[in-house]
Amino acid sequence: MAGILLEGEDVTVEQRAAHARELSARMRDLSRQRAAEARSAAGGDKLARAHRIDGKVIFDREVAAGAYYTARLNKSDHLRIIDLEGRQAVDFLCYDAHDTENRYNAANTIKMNRSIYVGKGFRLYSDRADILMSVFEDTVGSHDTIGGCCSTEINYIRYGIEGTPSCRNNFIAALAEHGMRSRDIPANLNFFMYVPVAEDGSTEIVEGRSEPGDFVDLAAEKDVLVAISNCPQIYNPCNGWDPTPIRVVHWRPE
Repeated sequence: MAGILLEGEDVTVEQRAAHARELSARMRDLSRQRAAEARSAAGGDKLARAHRIDGKVIFDREVAAGAYYTARLNKSDHLRIIDLEGRQAVDFLCYDAHDTENRYNAANTIKMNRSIYVGKGFRLYSDRADILMSVFEDTVGSHDTIGGCCSTEINYIRYGIEGTPSCRNNFIAALAEHGMRSRDIPANLNFFMYVPVAEDGSTEIVEGRSEPGDFVDLAAEKDVLVAISNCPQIYNPCNGWDPTPIRVVHWRPE
């Protein structure tokens, strides 16, 4: 990533790590200033709208920065994911609850929706081309399908820092609650994350476009398991350099 990664054959791991730590700390301070300005400009109307649920609330939880969430949804249930402070990447997976080998398939989803950017009306397809969930409502209009999840291992390669928290580790912990393993993790979807692609095919992760109170509402098209990692990444701008909490609401239309 231009200006973020310290690259070159003569760069040591220690130099790469020092660069990543210094840049992260500097950008986090700037991000917190911008976040405060965004909250002030947005006011409370958007958050109030996000918190209004037109149905029966089954479960309502704030998920801390860097934490995970997993649940089973029955067909026709909804899951609302609210970005409370803006620019917070939320890594997402879903599975057929009755056959977890039939899971979210990024390539099928991109092909059938003819877009790499998720928005309202977008359908999430499985390995067997079943529709697992659909985007019922969305206030952002562009979510990522290609960036995948961070991992402790890739963070070390890119930033020279060992033992970082990661979305892959969160997915492993979430899926273990359902008797699943790391091999059950496919390429995931990233709500509120922005990964633009240039005409020449080059791409990089940049700061997301979501504001405090933006949300996405997913409807289960069959019984599903969902796993969410509220991304802990601090060494690139996917979370605005400063991971923040989200809110998830499992609800049912009445």
